[in-house]
Amino acid sequence: MKQLRNNVIRAGLGALYFSGAHHLLRPLLSGVGAIFMLHHVRPAREAGFQPNRHLEVTPEFLRATLFHLRSRDIDIVTMDELHERLLQGRFDRRFAAFTLDDGYRDNLDYALPVLREFDAPLTVYVASDFAEGTGRLWWVALEAVIARAEQIDVRIGNSALRIDATTPAAKQAAFDRLHDWLRALPGEHDLAREIGALCTRYDVDMEALCRSLCLSWAEVRTFAADPLVTIGAHSVSHGNLAKQAEDIAAQEMAVSRARIEQVLEHPVLHLAYPYGDRDAAGMREFALAASAGFKTAVTTRPGMLFAENASHMTALPRVSLNGNYQDARILPVLTSGAATAMWNGFRRIAAA
Repeated sequence: MKQLRNNVIRAGLGALYFSGAHHLLRPLLSGVGAIFMLHHVRPAREAGFQPNRHLEVTPEFLRATLFHLRSRDIDIVTMDELHERLLQGRFDRRFAAFTLDDGYRDNLDYALPVLREFDAPLTVYVASDFAEGTGRLWWVALEAVIARAEQIDVRIGNSALRIDATTPAAKQAAFDRLHDWLRALPGEHDLAREIGALCTRYDVDMEALCRSLCLSWAEVRTFAADPLVTIGAHSVSHGNLAKQAEDIAAQEMAVSRARIEQVLEHPVLHLAYPYGDRDAAGMREFALAASAGFKTAVTTRPGMLFAENASHMTALPRVSLNGNYQDARILPVLTSGAATAMWNGFRRIAAA
């Protein structure tokens, strides 16, 4: 099902490109700017089973994106500057910001050198448990479990299941099924229990995965010292805030921010909601972020920026640079606003 969806999206992007419709739609749909969302930036991997491929782009694709924006005379700005332009209504030039979620080491190793080539700033949202080396990157752990097994024994509800994982296609189907099940569990403690049991059964060390992939606090400090880099908060544990009690969700925001501020010794003013979709960030979370004093907070809901977003600073949409669609030809489609507009039913503001 997910592969079918990817194929449909790819076909839609191709249709917009080859028809030239995005050129006609650009004046209506491109808005005043965009916030681009990334996670990993690293060289392509060879493995046939890569269920989290959508979360990574190559340095070459990032470079192509930056070149495209510069060729269109679009300013690449910090989140502070983006906030200021929205508040002041300064829309004489279109602008874009680059944001990277979670705090992966490859952001320092591969993304920053490319962004330096274009003198382009970036904001990295750090989940503080990840920087501690104790975080639960459960989607990575699930990939590791399935990669090393030929069958997965798991209990879902009252049913004991044995799921085939003998081929790359079977592994992908197993991942999709288990990923959707884990995301749908009632609470974060349920998810922690189930992924913990899988990791124990199949000998996957989640903390070792975290330490291998994520920036340590020392590396965060080094990263933040670069004048192009802003560090934002991404909660403590990367849990679904909407599934948590209000006081816990507020604490996730506040403690994450406090930990980062203690390390960097300067204010942290920008937030990204974990997962960030409609099931993970809604009106309550937007209000909590505003009450906590964050200048901006970003979702994963797709959309360009319009003047009206100035009234929804803690519910900002983004444009995903998705690893499944790394074709430079789609970049004019993405910056035209046509793709996100179609996704949102042509509503200008879909994140509030």
